[in-house]
Amino acid sequence: MPAPCSRESRSASLPSARIHLVGIGGSGMSGLAAMLASGGARVSGEDASGGMVVTRLREAGVDVAVGEPDARSPGLPRGVEFVIASAAIPAGHRTLREAAARMIPVLTYAEALGLVQRERTGISIAGTHGKSTTTCLLGHLLIEVGLDPGVIVGARCASLCDPRDPIAAAVGGSRVGARTIPSGALAGRPGLLVAEACEYRRSFLEHRPRFALVNNLEADHLDVYRDLAEIIEAFRDFARLLPSAAEGGKLLIAHEGAHREEVAAGVVAAVETFGWHPLADWVVGIEPGGRTTLTPKSPDRPRLSWRTPLPGRHSSLNSAAAAILAWWSGADPRLIPAAIESFGGLDRRMQVLGRRRVSGGEVMVVDDYGHHPTECAATLAALREFHRPRRLVCVFQPHQHSRTRQLLDDFARSFSAADLVLVPEIHFARDSEADRRSVSSADLVARLRAAGTDAMHLPRAEDVLRHLEANARPGDLVVTMGAGPMDALALTYLAAPARRTDVA
Repeated sequence: MPAPCSRESRSASLPSARIHLVGIGGSGMSGLAAMLASGGARVSGEDASGGMVVTRLREAGVDVAVGEPDARSPGLPRGVEFVIASAAIPAGHRTLREAAARMIPVLTYAEALGLVQRERTGISIAGTHGKSTTTCLLGHLLIEVGLDPGVIVGARCASLCDPRDPIAAAVGGSRVGARTIPSGALAGRPGLLVAEACEYRRSFLEHRPRFALVNNLEADHLDVYRDLAEIIEAFRDFARLLPSAAEGGKLLIAHEGAHREEVAAGVVAAVETFGWHPLADWVVGIEPGGRTTLTPKSPDRPRLSWRTPLPGRHSSLNSAAAAILAWWSGADPRLIPAAIESFGGLDRRMQVLGRRRVSGGEVMVVDDYGHHPTECAATLAALREFHRPRRLVCVFQPHQHSRTRQLLDDFARSFSAADLVLVPEIHFARDSEADRRSVSSADLVARLRAAGTDAMHLPRAEDVLRHLEANARPGDLVVTMGAGPMDALALTYLAAPARRTDVA
């Protein structure tokens, strides 16, 4: 077993320790690695598959081994004091066994993030949907108003890049920020740290925030939760982590769609709500012309409005939550609207990758991480309303067989805004072989057709690319969607030479 080590001593040791991260190429892990390295820790790592993030970490000077360790692998570097493992790493992994044999403490990613957060003024962003976008938007907003936050998020976001911090800039999903808050109502307190809080395996229960957001709450991750009631219970436990109202703890929760009465039950922090409902503490609205408005119930709070930089009603809610959290953090409310409007978005969230020339015009290519039915429906509706394409063609790769099986009817109702849905094989992740055999992409296509959506099962990426080559038309918008490597397919399609379009 790893050497015993109290949470307090681990927290004090991490900033200057020699740390090895297993699964360092993952979105959250790479951001944590960059934050630790930029903060003074000596960091190395390993990753089974490598990829662009690993390449960037290596270029920034981080020693990363690629490939599954075996008997010929060099093993843990000499002098390692802590090992941090991604949630995807099994307990029997060779490096973890070696750490146990050498009495080196092993932390999960969530535990390590919680330890880092204890030393800062933490803001945790939770919810079934919109965590990464809201985290990045809030981080950008706080940077723009001069509060110099730390940020850690499971996505690459150019707005977070800090020229003072080459390692974090290489990853794009983290930022160290100031050690103390430089201005505003909380000036002098430990520096702000905005962190995405994931509910998978209840990892967000390791967070130690001062402020927290619950943006929304739906059934998901049913491979680790029994049902929605168990998910609500986990979010309630998360909300109860906040300090009391007397100690400055605050929970912001959606008035609708977040099971707020159950989640907020027993919470000792101050609780405020936001949303469309007129009884919310902060009422969100959309004016003619598209401006988002935020109207507080209390007259001593700022009323704000801005043009939301990302399409969709859900983007108005995300930006409203970020505005409220920024105001809680001491941001000058006069600066908040312009800061929101300058946000450039993040990778894989309705990201316009480019345009492909075809005979008679162009095809716009967009990529999105959406992999839950609600996300898919909201994204497609937003893309159709904002871009108004001739046709909206969605290439959707379901993520996990268990999620696809459990939410099959919901998925079947989520693609009505698309003119055509192309469905490759399900991305296999974390499931058992029994799960793999329980459902297929062909099952989803059959349900989509029964619901009146034009859909095709094209098993391989090559099949999808051939179909797009032959059939994409001028004025089409092609969106690749899913938590798997769908951006690679989109980039391959964009990179192919221009062709003649034979379809009218």
